[in-house]
Amino acid sequence: MIVAANWKMNPALAAAGVLARALATQAFPHIQRILFAPHPYLVPMSVRLSDGDVRLGGQDCHSADSGAFTGDVSASMLRDCGASTVLLGHSERRAAHGETSHIVAKKAAAAIGQGLDIMICVGETKAERDDGKAEQVVIDQLRVSLPAQVPASKISVAYEPVWAIGTGAVAAPDDIAVMHAVIADVLEERFGAEAVPPILYGGSVNAENASAIFAVPKVRGALVGGASLDADAFARICSAASRRAESGIAER
Repeated sequence: MIVAANWKMNPALAAAGVLARALATQAFPHIQRILFAPHPYLVPMSVRLSDGDVRLGGQDCHSADSGAFTGDVSASMLRDCGASTVLLGHSERRAAHGETSHIVAKKAAAAIGQGLDIMICVGETKAERDDGKAEQVVIDQLRVSLPAQVPASKISVAYEPVWAIGTGAVAAPDDIAVMHAVIADVLEERFGAEAVPPILYGGSVNAENASAIFAVPKVRGALVGGASLDADAFARICSAASRRAESGIAER
């Protein structure tokens, strides 16, 4: 199970330090925690997380390793600042910055080339779901966003229905199960049944609904936005993931 915090363009540096220290001093068995911090915070957060087991990640990277790209950061820069993974293709990047799945694939290839793991986001809008296109939209996004040469061990996928991000709305368990099964089929087709990368759910995940989400088949964790800015709420989500992981081990 993976529980990832996406702080987006939050919070103030002092508050970020307090949150990071809380993460570093907590431990949850059987889960991997990731913090996707704003780029200016990567170095100070790497220091604060140094005595814990939380992985640090960037929220985006450029497809080039260097060049005249004002305001961008390269995968090698993320690595040199302490990141071991990067979040790519988030719907906010796709919508606000015009990022296509082809661009995401180029960024993913660059990140893999610099030794980073990648978490690729996919998800449909409300209009696409209402038109009955949700599954095909996600399938197309995923297939195109995956670079040609990438080991399954370096990838995770976050399914985030766009209409649920930051709205308080959460996809119904049956809808989550269907979409995760669809994503798993695409990944199995690409990597084989024994090497399907983890598939996370994102979209208004909080301490109250996390247990129900983790109980859905093929959900291997959560990408958490707003609730990750509350140390107690995020800890409760991690606890729910840890309990689910332990029950899965017992079932095997």
